[in-house]
Amino acid sequence: MGVILSNELKQILNTGTVIPANPTALTKDLKLDERRLRALMRYYLDAGSGGLAIGVHTSQFEIREAGLYQPILELGKEELDAHFNSSQKPIIRIAGAMGRTEQAVAEASLAADLGYHAVLLNLSAFKEDSNQVLINHCKNIADIIPVIGFYLQPTIGGRSYDTDFWRQFAQIENVVAIKVAAFDRYDTIDVIRGVAASGRADQVALYTGNDDTIVNDLLSEYKFPVNDSIVKKRFVGGLLGHWAVWNNKAVELFNRIKSAKPEEISDLISLGIKITDANAAFFDSRNKFKGSIAGIHEVLIRQGFLEANYTISSHEVLSPGQKEEIDRVYAIYPELNDDEFVAENIDRWMR
Repeated sequence: MGVILSNELKQILNTGTVIPANPTALTKDLKLDERRLRALMRYYLDAGSGGLAIGVHTSQFEIREAGLYQPILELGKEELDAHFNSSQKPIIRIAGAMGRTEQAVAEASLAADLGYHAVLLNLSAFKEDSNQVLINHCKNIADIIPVIGFYLQPTIGGRSYDTDFWRQFAQIENVVAIKVAAFDRYDTIDVIRGVAASGRADQVALYTGNDDTIVNDLLSEYKFPVNDSIVKKRFVGGLLGHWAVWNNKAVELFNRIKSAKPEEISDLISLGIKITDANAAFFDSRNKFKGSIAGIHEVLIRQGFLEANYTISSHEVLSPGQKEEIDRVYAIYPELNDDEFVAENIDRWMR
């Protein structure tokens, strides 16, 4: 087996933390805007995030065809190294890996060589394959580097998986976590049932990627009978595109949830409704998430991180009415944004 997580990193991952999915900053001619990308990474780290996920959906899958995947991972390594050298704070380093086995092996190997701790493994290239084909593929990647499973919702290119797949997946020795971004309560339960039945429930951390129900996911405890016992599982943290914006407030929210007393739960659920409403605007839920990346970019443009809404795919644009929806949630939920924190620090991050 290749890379394995240290006990310290396992503890961080299993205790739970905030992990934003890192967008990609581009220039007008679609080259990498290194200064702005570094600023974004510094923002997340200074805001208190415990990990970064780089080269994932929010980063734009098309960075691979544009020849930017390796440069972005290399830049991420530099920033993560610099942050550790100055703070001595370990950060979970996650790289996205995707494609059929040859491509995914190459990406996982690159990530391992660059010192990343795990890959978030996207299986959307296996649209019609059997569970056994999928499991064999995952085992090949887990031989290289720890694997975080990824339930990417079918609406934006993922596929459906049954409980038996997640049971077998969780049994792979170097599987360390699963990001559940099914955006579906039934599918979410299927994942957790599978993990509960795997025999490794205590070794596989659950991270919500359900941007439509972040707070509820983090507050809920799941209990499933397995043989003669009850297995309990919780989402310990989040690995979210939504947390690519207003990240400092996301860290505050996460810490508040982690320490919440029973009498605070009702207020947190109400706050979660506001967050879901904001996410609907950012992710363009009314148009089947077509403007999700552009919506995240729009917020980062307003905060000064991105120059404009430059994306590799010409299809990644704001939907009609989406800008107005972002205006609306900005106006009615001012307590959710971290514009003040950003304004105080962005010049330093941009250096």
